[in-house]
Amino acid sequence: QVHLEESGGGLVQPGGSLRLSCAASGNFQAINVMGWHRQVPGKQRELVATITKSGTTNYANSVKGRFTISADNTKNTVTLEMNSLKPEDTAVYYCNVRAFSGDDWRPHWGQGTQVTVSS
Repeated sequence: QVHLEESGGGLVQPGGSLRLSCAASGNFQAINVMGWHRQVPGKQRELVATITKSGTTNYANSVKGRFTISADNTKNTVTLEMNSLKPEDTAVYYCNVRAFSGDDWRPHWGQGTQVTVSS
């Protein structure tokens, strides 16, 4: 069982910044990828950013240059720094990790945290 605790969502004005954090805990042997996805009602969940254990990052084109993902492998935490936020960034943001637990690698998801960008 892998538990993901998310924090940092909220309401911010356009152009503002927010930081999302996620901590993984529970019964797992390793994590090789951590990241964030987001979803708005009526649309599919989409990738925002991921980071591998070795530090390789991947970003959606829509957030490149504005968002920065980082991770602390010793603490199993991942952070998403979001700057120059736009109304279209409004969504529920989900932390996700790929963890080895038991006998295989599996994806795990957090409960989600709401980010609202509005004046």
